[in-house]
Amino acid sequence: MPKQIVTNLVRQNLRLVKKLYPDLMQDDLRHLRELTQAHLLSISQGEISCIDRKWYVTHTGLLRIALRARCFGIRTTLQERLSDPVMGRWVFRATVFKSRRSKGFVGYGDADPSNTSPLVRGAEMRVAETRAVNRALRKAYGIGLCSVEELGSLSAPQVPFTPAPHSNGHAGPNGSSNGQPRLRDQLCRLIRQHDLDPTLVKAYAADFCGTAALKDASRDLVESFITQLAATAKKDRDALVCKLNSYAQPAEATP
Repeated sequence: MPKQIVTNLVRQNLRLVKKLYPDLMQDDLRHLRELTQAHLLSISQGEISCIDRKWYVTHTGLLRIALRARCFGIRTTLQERLSDPVMGRWVFRATVFKSRRSKGFVGYGDADPSNTSPLVRGAEMRVAETRAVNRALRKAYGIGLCSVEELGSLSAPQVPFTPAPHSNGHAGPNGSSNGQPRLRDQLCRLIRQHDLDPTLVKAYAADFCGTAALKDASRDLVESFITQLAATAKKDRDALVCKLNSYAQPAEATP
């Protein structure tokens, strides 16, 4: 990677993080600089995030690292004997192959209503698979940072989980599980709860997911965005609003 590109990315990350997290110390900024130089992760692209003054890589960031390193492939397998669909508990095994001859780097991921956010209730299977992939990718490419998607601590206090009556565990219309809100509804609820500009949130979400429009993003990426949006809004709404304002289109000059 050309030195100038790395330098520009470091400057971009530092400039943006000072707006989003003005309370960070010099040590935090130095750590960000080192992470940027080592892994070429971009804050504006949602590849790295700061929570409680700690840096975390995201699923998007890990996939970008794998793509840059020309990862040969990723295989995921549901661990049926360890999973319990009735209780919403799922366990996955992921294997990352760095090259055609690679023996593979293995990671396991689990998810259930007790270690996931209520915002992704009903999507524990996909969360478990994402966590497994993240752990395998971190092993394969020597990423010491924990990933955002692995953080069960982001979840709000949980209530006892009771499976919905007559639930067969299959997804309902528009990708929602029986009795569970769709991702669109979850996002709208967050917007209303924190009084956010829906147009700017939509633009931020598309940028975070790396797509031209939010509708083109995968469900996993949208879930990751919603989790991060909820955590940021709860921690520092002012910083989130500042971030959203960066997506505002400049007003056209009047004659």
